[in-house]
Amino acid sequence: PLVLDKWLALQASAPAPDTVARVRSLMEHATFDIKNPNRARALVGAFSGNHLRFHAGDGAGYRLVAETVQTLAAINPQIAARLAGAFENWRRYDDRRQGLMRGELEAIAKTERLSSNLFEVVSKMLD
Repeated sequence: PLVLDKWLALQASAPAPDTVARVRSLMEHATFDIKNPNRARALVGAFSGNHLRFHAGDGAGYRLVAETVQTLAAINPQIAARLAGAFENWRRYDDRRQGLMRGELEAIAKTERLSSNLFEVVSKMLD
């Protein structure tokens, strides 16, 4: 399991142009289980640390992480809140990226049955 987690993190950290698509594909792989916190952190958490691809100008990286946070909100709110932390410094980026990240944070905030922990994390970022 540890080797698999390391391999997933390595794939998510790749500077390749297709990294977002690769991460999405790995999320569909039989060895990945979104309910396993270590797998989610290894893949999506590592991706959010991939500054080149997470902050790509098209916003696909932001969308990927936000969708995962929304999915995890019902499964594991603590991991969802931790992954949402990827947006914490959204105000430090250019106007375009700020707008994209803020939009994803607002979408997360509108998620049904948002846990108090995730609500608190997202609300603080939006204030």
